Amino acid sequence: MIDKLAAIRDRFYYLEEQLSDPEVISDMSRYKKISKEYKDLKEIVDVSQIYEDIIGNISTAKEMLADPEMKEMAEMELDELNPKKDELEEQIKVLLIPKDPEDSKDVIFEIRSGAGGDEASIFAGDLYKMYTKYFETKKLKTEVVSVNEGTVGGYNKIVLEISGDDVYGLLKFESGAHRVQRVPKTESQGRVHTSAATVVVMPKFELEDVDINKADLKIDTYRASGAGGQHVNKTESAVRITHLPTGVVAESQESRQQFKNRDIAMQRLSSKIHDIQREKHDKEVSGQRRSLVGTGDRSGKVRTYNYPQNRVTDHRINLTLYSLDKIIQGDIDDIIQALQMAENASKMSAAEEMQ
Repeated sequence: MIDKLAAIRDRFYYLEEQLSDPEVISDMSRYKKISKEYKDLKEIVDVSQIYEDIIGNISTAKEMLADPEMKEMAEMELDELNPKKDELEEQIKVLLIPKDPEDSKDVIFEIRSGAGGDEASIFAGDLYKMYTKYFETKKLKTEVVSVNEGTVGGYNKIVLEISGDDVYGLLKFESGAHRVQRVPKTESQGRVHTSAATVVVMPKFELEDVDINKADLKIDTYRASGAGGQHVNKTESAVRITHLPTGVVAESQESRQQFKNRDIAMQRLSSKIHDIQREKHDKEVSGQRRSLVGTGDRSGKVRTYNYPQNRVTDHRINLTLYSLDKIIQGDIDDIIQALQMAENASKMSAAEEMQ
């Protein structure tokens, strides 16, 4: 571990020098990339320095054990230092787990009503409120791209762009079907109903992140269909993008602005092409890269919100919390942290199997 930490520290100081190089500073793309790696390494460098200081103090304390006058003091110091050393070793093991490069990306965040009619739309609205309060606590920037409101409240569909630090890594486990069990406002008999809404969290790609040649793209515009008044009949705001080599198609008519629809369609196309490329890569490395906690499949039930019991259950990690009243107000850190810990444990286990 010491050798690995030393190599990381060498890399960190090299990047630090690069950030003061005028040639790097003048190249914004390169500077941004180096800054990101530098920031990612800083935490582990700081922790490793504390760890090595403790190792040095433990070594000194062990030498003091040979001196009868210093033995008692040395034993007391070792009793204090050894638990700190063990705790830091566990922390370093987690920090050494390779990060998914997609974790740092901003996201397209979609919430859609599912089975359950009007109650599903109301629940989608409740999820929107829950997430927006959570985004505020994390100081994430939120932009509403499109809204399709439900007939009695809530949303049939709402699309957001969320930006900040490591957004996809924070939110990626929210993808999937969210189920609610409660007495709907529209229920006159007081019976508990089950409804659902789906959440899709999609990393926001830049064109250079995915192997796509602009010359391979066919871009068409057309008039949006569906609700929207006169606008949809007069303006060719909807965009369809076809990737000619693969035949993959992505489109968007979410926004009234063509440039925004072009961006959303491009994100969807990039995501599809990226999935194809990643699947190909996974096969080439014999499937070593695992889908560790959930798949994000819309059809997969990931979480249940049971109002009569004030209970929330995340089915992927068998986590049950009796604090739905707080969770629906945006207090979802405990759930997200538990999912992240499960992912890290799986990654550590996979790394040990490969050794």
